[in-house]
Amino acid sequence: MNETDARNSVLVRAYEQQPASASSWTETDRAWATQSAAEVEGEQAAPAAFIARRSALAIERLGSRDKHVHRLLHAVTWRPWLGWAIAILALGAGFAADAIGAGRRVNLLAPPLLALLAWNLFVYLLILVRGLWGAFDQRARSLGPLARALSRITHAVSKPPRRHGTVPAAAFLQDWAQASRTLTAARIGRVLHVAAAAFALGALGGLYLRGLAFEYRAGWESTFLDANAVQWLLGIVLWPASALTGIALPDNAGYEALRFSAGAGAIAAPWLHLYAVTVAMVVLAPRLLLALGDRWLEARQSARFPLRLDDAYFQRLTRVLRRTPAIVRAVPYSYQLSPQATLGLNTLFTQVLGPRTSVSVAPNVTFGEEDTVDGRALAGDSTLLIGLFALTATPEHENHGVFVDKLAVAAGRDRQLAVLVDESGFRRQFVGDGARLSERRALWQKLFDARRCAAVFVDLEQPDLTAAEAALQSALDAAGGGRA
Repeated sequence: MNETDARNSVLVRAYEQQPASASSWTETDRAWATQSAAEVEGEQAAPAAFIARRSALAIERLGSRDKHVHRLLHAVTWRPWLGWAIAILALGAGFAADAIGAGRRVNLLAPPLLALLAWNLFVYLLILVRGLWGAFDQRARSLGPLARALSRITHAVSKPPRRHGTVPAAAFLQDWAQASRTLTAARIGRVLHVAAAAFALGALGGLYLRGLAFEYRAGWESTFLDANAVQWLLGIVLWPASALTGIALPDNAGYEALRFSAGAGAIAAPWLHLYAVTVAMVVLAPRLLLALGDRWLEARQSARFPLRLDDAYFQRLTRVLRRTPAIVRAVPYSYQLSPQATLGLNTLFTQVLGPRTSVSVAPNVTFGEEDTVDGRALAGDSTLLIGLFALTATPEHENHGVFVDKLAVAAGRDRQLAVLVDESGFRRQFVGDGARLSERRALWQKLFDARRCAAVFVDLEQPDLTAAEAALQSALDAAGGGRA
């Protein structure tokens, strides 16, 4: 799946996660897109190829109905020419900058080129720190302020397009920004590295061009440093260039003679050559290598976009292609489902996972017997394991929590785990008491949050299918999207 396919898929998902009744994209359209893609790609097609084909067909039909579709896609499309424009502007800025100094005197301790070297070394250190930090903290992988500003410019996105009907423009932009974060970082990094190299190249070009028309004198002056200190400092900065070019650095007496208070300094040409070679080694070469690395990563991700297809939405599409039903196993804890709640449970999972979904309910686990329960036997051959609780119960970590832990072990890596709390009995007991309902939900949520378990609260006897479907979809996505 390339970048265009992935972008189309994320946008189609944004449409299809809205209620079909409130969207210009109907259930009939969804079925048509699925069937057409399956006919073109075949039932044995790779999931990525099937989803890419389906998204392309859907975008073609959606675009003819809703003008915002192509606007949204255009809003997140990379503008390559702006990257080149930024590089050309940086080259001109470097050329126009006075890289030597005022009064045709080059102070060896304070030319702008020395600041350029220091800045680039700081940037390399920052890249290293962010790279090491990013291995442990997800937040360090986000774009910095400058990179975010450039991303908006080069993608022509200053703010999300205004919502139109049920088109979730802001949600799509957020989802795509998250999915394309690595690709965008590579592109912005390449632009910044090329711009930095262009600025340095422009500064060197301006330096030599001015040197052809004017005579510059090199020396130094300082209130706090003496010749020994200057010799040590410039020896560190310019020694590699001196070794490479063969231009010798002066001794202590030579530096003393270069002091502007002792004379007019010396012809600046050798020093400018040394600084030019140093800039080439410290700025041009590393920046171009970093740009090439980012360009390689950009090309690789653009051609083979790493869009995750393990969330519930994409898994459902894949099951339709394979004609493989999801197998749901619900395990109630100290709770007996009513016939109406059982019907609501079946309806809910069929809505989310497809009409071929198989839903079964395991025998009830009695309160206090959670330590002896055989979770793997209860899970059976399911692809999705659901823990069922009643909101009327008060959650206990040593009982309900232990039961959730048992189910998590039973789920392992082969199946997905979520928990569902039935509110039907609680709502009958406390009719219209929204505050008490919220308090009890918060207690249960605290229990699940401690175990990082996705949870859904729903009245199974009288479910609001639209809200319940959205909640279950979100829970399944948060849990890792089904391993069907």
